[in-house]
Amino acid sequence: MDELNLERLIALVAFAGTYLGLALGRLPIFRVDRTGVAIIGGAIIVVSGVVSWDRAVAAVDAHTLVLLFGMMIVAAYLRLSGFFRLVTYAAVRRAHTPVGLLALIIVAAGVLSALFVNDVVCLVMAPIVLDLTRQLRLPPPPYLIALATAANVGSVATLTGNPQNMLVGGFSGIGYRTFLLREAPVAVIGLALVFLVIWLVYRGRLPAALPAEDLEDRFAVHHALMVKTIAAVSVMLLAFLAGVPIAVVAIGGAAYCLLTRRVNPEKVYREIDWGLLVLFTGLFVVIAGVEASGLTGELLNLASVIGLHRPAVLTAVTAVLSNLVSNVPAVLLFKTLIPTFGEPTRAWLVLAMASTFAGNLTIVGSVANLIVVEQARSAGIRIGFVEYSRVGVPVTLLTLLVGWLLLILLPA
Repeated sequence: MDELNLERLIALVAFAGTYLGLALGRLPIFRVDRTGVAIIGGAIIVVSGVVSWDRAVAAVDAHTLVLLFGMMIVAAYLRLSGFFRLVTYAAVRRAHTPVGLLALIIVAAGVLSALFVNDVVCLVMAPIVLDLTRQLRLPPPPYLIALATAANVGSVATLTGNPQNMLVGGFSGIGYRTFLLREAPVAVIGLALVFLVIWLVYRGRLPAALPAEDLEDRFAVHHALMVKTIAAVSVMLLAFLAGVPIAVVAIGGAAYCLLTRRVNPEKVYREIDWGLLVLFTGLFVVIAGVEASGLTGELLNLASVIGLHRPAVLTAVTAVLSNLVSNVPAVLLFKTLIPTFGEPTRAWLVLAMASTFAGNLTIVGSVANLIVVEQARSAGIRIGFVEYSRVGVPVTLLTLLVGWLLLILLPA
């Protein structure tokens, strides 16, 4: 076997093994999670010589990692200041009925997820929603499922809403404002569909009115820290819309937030999802190995055969892949394919939409879902696979259909 074929074989084994491990969630027999699987796959690519060390380092998209890291820090300061809890309770006080409360939770989760990373929003809001349903004597599942599905749907609106959108922004060169104009209508209609489906599924379990007693909403709020962080976020949003590189804006905002005497930085660093950052790094190297070995030619041929350039096919394939291997690895897989399509900008927008909405299909479809379900379980509330799927399946199918229609009708 010649050297080129050996490298291709190694790259194929590393690639297939990595994506199989991602699909399984952990390697059989071994106690290795998805982050570990990505590290092993990347190490095989480098140690075997398929990709040199310098090329592997260059393959890691620092812009995406810096953007994600910066947004995590800013969101951590908002969480520590009490901002998310304050916003949620302010929204609840405007609700006059259980259905109204459902709508406001969906709106709050969707908007906050568009501004910040959806996983962070679910991590912060799940305990708040649990506390609210306990105090108001409401069934928790519809409100918790609303939180998870709305966070996923709302996050599609911006390049900073979720990790896969950040990847799309880095690979495509689409600006923040352009992405927002194309995807925000998709998110708004998607949130309306989330409300409609959950109301139809749970209308018989929701009482007619909320109890008359006041909510116990006493909690710590660090006003000075909140004002400072909100000011930073406002400037960041203006910079995003003005076209300043989003990674630069994110790390600049994070650096400003870190200049404080009020919060121990260790508390902030504990809020960072280091495993996700490492997962990204390993997958960047694995995909670089696929490119270096020439396997992208086979992927291009396969894409041509199945008509992947057509938005409907791309939507369906992305949705399936996102549920098999998760949305971030699925987006990375399309990195070298989409630039070859006739309308790459539209294809990137479809990819972002489909990989995000696909996360609502099942409980394990996205990290946001798992966060909410685990928080509920720790509070003694079980949301089963079937119960979630009664909402997740129709929400996913409807939002994918609407997203596909809007993105093919609107100019790219």
